[in-house]
Amino acid sequence: MAATSLAASGDAPQRRSLLDSPVLPWALAAYGVITLYGTGDLTAALHTLHLGDTDDAMRLVEVRDLVAGQSWFDLVEHRFLPPAGVASHWSRLVDAPLAAAIAALTPLIGSSLAERVTTALWPPLLFLVYALVLARGMRGLFAGRAAIFAIFAATQTVGLTIQFTPGRIDHHNLQVLLLLGVGLCLMQPARSWRGGAIAGVLAAGSLAIGLEALPAIALAGLIVVADWCLSGRAAMPALAGFGLALLAAATLLFGVQTAPALWSTSACDALSPPWLWLAGIGGLTALAAAVLNPDRRGARIGLTLGIGLLGIAGFAALFPACLHGPFPNMPDLVRARWLDRVREMMPIWTLLRATPAEALGLTAALFAATVAAVVLAATDTAHRRPLIIASLFLAIGAVQACLQLRGAYVASGIIPIIAGICLDRALPLSRATPAGRMARIALLASVLLLNGRAWLAVGRLGEEMASPVAAAQQSGAAEASCKAANAFAALGAQPIGTVLAAIDLGPYLLAYTPHSIVAAPYHRATAGLIAGIAVSEGTQEEVRRQAAATGAAYLVLCPATDDEGFAGRLIHGEKADWLEPIALDGSPLKAWRIR
Repeated sequence: MAATSLAASGDAPQRRSLLDSPVLPWALAAYGVITLYGTGDLTAALHTLHLGDTDDAMRLVEVRDLVAGQSWFDLVEHRFLPPAGVASHWSRLVDAPLAAAIAALTPLIGSSLAERVTTALWPPLLFLVYALVLARGMRGLFAGRAAIFAIFAATQTVGLTIQFTPGRIDHHNLQVLLLLGVGLCLMQPARSWRGGAIAGVLAAGSLAIGLEALPAIALAGLIVVADWCLSGRAAMPALAGFGLALLAAATLLFGVQTAPALWSTSACDALSPPWLWLAGIGGLTALAAAVLNPDRRGARIGLTLGIGLLGIAGFAALFPACLHGPFPNMPDLVRARWLDRVREMMPIWTLLRATPAEALGLTAALFAATVAAVVLAATDTAHRRPLIIASLFLAIGAVQACLQLRGAYVASGIIPIIAGICLDRALPLSRATPAGRMARIALLASVLLLNGRAWLAVGRLGEEMASPVAAAQQSGAAEASCKAANAFAALGAQPIGTVLAAIDLGPYLLAYTPHSIVAAPYHRATAGLIAGIAVSEGTQEEVRRQAAATGAAYLVLCPATDDEGFAGRLIHGEKADWLEPIALDGSPLKAWRIR
């Protein structure tokens, strides 16, 4: 078991207890996996297609198009705002393995079951890879027992496990896995070219999949650069490997997933020339450091600052729109009445007031892990490097979560490292003298604070005592029923047409019916977002104008959400001479044919 100055003081050999048993970490890990995947969710997802999030539904639509023969480079969803369609900014690199699995299974078990098997098993398989990477990295850095405890901790980290639930085929789980690999590579004491290159390739893969982890990848680059500035030749291999591999892999992946006609087109929301420019600055820094390799620390710092400032100035001059983030031209109406209300875009303080359990479950363990990592780094000289790096990744995730909740998703993959260490060093209490026992009690308390499920339980207890939150929970359950597959069966049997509906219903309409849609929660479809906002909040005149402008054949509402403006009155019985009600037997949805 790894020792620290915090936990090792005062230890004395005593009789062994059950807490010393080598079976204990394996038993806890097995218990965590069973509770994670043995609750019936996996079986239910195999029985009925389950898409818990709008992004999961849209991902399946993209995968189906690819399986059906749509071009690899054609990322237009043609049933979204037809006839022109909407070009997606997502990566085919995520579509490819899902499409391959469905295509391979379809001749054997049929397309419907092939989709259910693929969407149900893909997240658990990714979690298995995550656990193997975590265990291997932890075993090399700390101890085998801490590695197994870390797997148990992963099953208790809510911000992590939600990304690996059956049906979760969005790209966040892959980003979690890739960032874990980046972090573990940088934590290695050897600082080898191979470790740096692997980290660079993994970082490039994350950029190609999506830009959500961009701050963490920038941090990784700063770590290898700062290490070289401080340590010189000893850190040169890692810097060279990371910078050159990042540039080469990002360029290659960009070319693989982007149509040649778009290679010169700048996109602030996806891997494209602006972000390749920054990757190029990283590569240039690595190349200059390898060629010049100055011996003086001041010269190394000056070289790094010079190239960095040049790169930032060039980025600002060449790609000024991207200085404002991935949504530079979004209208104020859409930003205020849609983007600011998207859950993953909310700051943690806003979500804490709305749904305390979810907010605490997703972020409290992240903040606790950041503090615990800093304390461990200050007290454990033998493992200071990996602990400092872990604390930096956790800290940037915590800062992101304060601004946007989605910052917590990727950083949650680092929490089990700290939780595994704390649990390993907290047990057994029986072998400690009173001084050592108090230290281990403090560590055990930190383990509880690092348990996302414990925070989730605390939050739910608070929600049960707040009736407005309880009412919100009931509304959430009713809204979920509007997004289940069986809710769309009757609507799917209607003659094919374009559906005007609230924003969040759009991806499910694409996934569960043959109809086209007007609105979905994607920032590139501004016209659709404006139409969806009108459905949820607008007057009858606004809704009718959007129906005419988009050529919609149907208006579809979910009574649990569409309760403002004209939509709310329509749900509660108001008539309109341009709308003909459609009976959707057995569905919570309400639909009208637009005359």
